[in-house]
Amino acid sequence: MLRSVPLVLAVGVAIFLIVPMAIIVPMSFSTAISFEFPPPGYWTGYYREYFSSYAWLDATANSFFIAFASMLFTLVVSLPAALGYVRYRFFGKGALNLLMLLPVIVPGVVSALGYYSFLSLARLVGTHLGMIIAHSVLSIPVAFLVIAAALKGFDRNLERAAMSAGAGPLATFAFVTLPVLRPGIAIGALFAFLHSFNEAVVAIFIAGRDAATLPKKMFESIRLESDPVIAVVSSLLTGTVLAGVLASLLLRPRARDAT
Repeated sequence: MLRSVPLVLAVGVAIFLIVPMAIIVPMSFSTAISFEFPPPGYWTGYYREYFSSYAWLDATANSFFIAFASMLFTLVVSLPAALGYVRYRFFGKGALNLLMLLPVIVPGVVSALGYYSFLSLARLVGTHLGMIIAHSVLSIPVAFLVIAAALKGFDRNLERAAMSAGAGPLATFAFVTLPVLRPGIAIGALFAFLHSFNEAVVAIFIAGRDAATLPKKMFESIRLESDPVIAVVSSLLTGTVLAGVLASLLLRPRARDAT
């Protein structure tokens, strides 16, 4: 009897997490003019509205563009920062670690006000570049922690062996260090992309109209009119995530067979 308790708890937690997402899917096909469950009827009109709406599609494109650019900028900063932090000893190392984590520790509203004030002086409020900078600052701590953790488990004897065979520092980094760290870098990049794509608080403050992201558009729609298209967007995002998970599970056995 006691052995079944963890299983029952796991099933209960899974149901608690899945049910809200499962409700969204039928609501996206609802004929109701607002959020209503169970739906009074079913149609695909709100899907057609999403794919024909310039405002929704533009916000979606902005989210992907800003998240991808933020991911690249985050990696450019966090990778050398993690290398320097893990491999070298210097004065103020603990303070630097705390400084890197400040964007995660500080409440989002406080950060948004700070970014708004700073980017206003640079005239970057309401621009894609301003959003990329703000989202990158928020994503750097996450990527930094992931890459630093991967570096701490890295065997530096591999680099020493490559250098003793005649490889230079750049060749060693490109052909030895990066391939070994590739899983950690990939996870850090994924977290940076998702962190930027899902961020809403800073976007509400500084995105404006031209750089509005999908979370900002969803927040405004549910606050002003309870637009059922939000259920469509939520269903599409959930389906994309599930497709990605299934694809990774299907490709994993092939990768094992190839190795």
